[in-house]
Amino acid sequence: MMLPSLLTSLIVIPTVGAFALLVLRGDDHKFIKGLALGVSIFEFAFSLLLLRKMDFSLSGYQLEENFHWISAPPINYHLGVDGLSVFLVILTTFLTAISVIASWNSIHERIKEFFVMLLMLEVGVIGVFLSLDLFLFFLFWEVMLIPMVFLIGIWGHGRKIYAAVKFILYTMAGSILMLVGIIWLYNLTGSFDLPYIQQTLQAGVVSLTKYQEVILFLAFFLAFAIKVPLFPLHTWLPDAHVEAPTAGSVILAGVLLKMGTYGMMRFCLPLFPAASRKLAPGIAVLAIIGIIYGALVALVQPNLKKLVAYSSVSHLGFVVLGIFTFGTIGMQGAIYQMLAHGISTGALFLLVGMLYDRRHTFEISEYGGLATPMPRLSAFFLFVALSSLGLPILNGFVGEYLILLGTYGSHFGLTPGNGWKYAAWAASGVILSACYLLWAYQRVFFGEVTHEKNRTLPDASWREKGILFAMAVVTLWMGVGSAYLTRRTATATETIRQQMLRRGDMLPQESAAPANGPGVKISLGSVATLVYPGRACANRSDSACTPQSASNQRQTTNSLGSVGTLACAGLSDSACASQFAPTQTPKNISPERPGTR
Repeated sequence: MMLPSLLTSLIVIPTVGAFALLVLRGDDHKFIKGLALGVSIFEFAFSLLLLRKMDFSLSGYQLEENFHWISAPPINYHLGVDGLSVFLVILTTFLTAISVIASWNSIHERIKEFFVMLLMLEVGVIGVFLSLDLFLFFLFWEVMLIPMVFLIGIWGHGRKIYAAVKFILYTMAGSILMLVGIIWLYNLTGSFDLPYIQQTLQAGVVSLTKYQEVILFLAFFLAFAIKVPLFPLHTWLPDAHVEAPTAGSVILAGVLLKMGTYGMMRFCLPLFPAASRKLAPGIAVLAIIGIIYGALVALVQPNLKKLVAYSSVSHLGFVVLGIFTFGTIGMQGAIYQMLAHGISTGALFLLVGMLYDRRHTFEISEYGGLATPMPRLSAFFLFVALSSLGLPILNGFVGEYLILLGTYGSHFGLTPGNGWKYAAWAASGVILSACYLLWAYQRVFFGEVTHEKNRTLPDASWREKGILFAMAVVTLWMGVGSAYLTRRTATATETIRQQMLRRGDMLPQESAAPANGPGVKISLGSVATLVYPGRACANRSDSACTPQSASNQRQTTNSLGSVGTLACAGLSDSACASQFAPTQTPKNISPERPGTR
């Protein structure tokens, strides 16, 4: 029997674990928790194999699995991974394992069902990050929704039903819009395959009017903006966070919100570049409003968990701003900030959950002076708060710095050199984040103990210290070793920027050196990408950058209508000429579609 490959295994492992939990007795809590923990840790360890299997210097998707699934309409089981999605998959598996450990003593009813929902949530999120077929992507998008609703509605606090209904209504509204856009693209291209659709639009085989492109962009963008959430579509998030259990909040803030920003980079920019550039100034304004608004509302929050929830609105505004700079620096900062926010804000929700387990309240006024009975927990809280507000050498600093730097060097709309205004307004969010985080820390942990029951609160247990130590190590490593991540996301960033090119376009030059360094190779992969003369070899003098070699690179007029340098490494002269020779495609004949053979 043929074993599932790596990407399919990442989906199968938690699925099998969830079904295994279903057959266990509901009162065997120890074995249920042990099995859930074993599955989640094995899944995390297995996901690390992606780092060994991938060549981060190559563009396009890797480790692809493409099988025919449904004949009419042609739907394929198409999975793939690149530098954008690989670290989001690893972040998902890591936070799922952490969430299982964090829920060890805090869930007291329907324990088996809780861990089943947690593992199925992991299945949906990983499927979203790996899917390269639009129908499959939408399927996993909806699979993710159901377990999250149950986690909030069954194991939540207070107004949990209200929060669950609000969450599903907002998300389903966005899903309907995205489904309309997917069906429109299928009718246009005859395929659900993302690389094929992107390549067809880029080559000009099919085209969209400006009006159609804006409509399609908005259909996808609104679905992703709700998930981020971007101001003013954020009102579901505070309720969902406050009422969700700790594990639900960690996964929601750490991973689910990143599905929105991931979708913007994977779909909105490459498929609809003209609409993206046209609407970028307005989106940047909304992102900055979200940065400042989220920080100001967090500043006046009396509820500690709601304060952290509004901080997510502020921090995700930075990510959206970085994406719509369309520059290497800003977009790499956005990817980095997605990962950093998942760790730091996830750790904040873990700490708030530990306080709730002791006092069963989120009200800041009920705390005060906790540093005396809980010195270790207070130290971890301060460390994570400093990372979230952007202290240098911790992970929060790198992403925000790159985003602000990329914003400063960009221009929005028709006015050149106006990026500094956007950067200045966005930078105020960094200052405000220090205000609300440090003030909240002061009120919770410093001063006199105002409630007698706080004097005897237990400090962090060994289980809690293990969780927080793991999060602290990752936080510090990301801040000190940020180059490990930025080097591995550089090629994916450049690929997205090149996919935004259309007939006659040229890749915008940036003042900073390009992200792809010595030894970086550009291959065609699943999506053909162009390397423009002088771009890949800017500021380089090494022997690896001698593009005039006739056997490796050839000048040819390509389907975009501009003269580019196509990577033909490993092909003979005749093979390269036959593969990339310009052809005239009759308007009434479409290229072969995936799954039609």
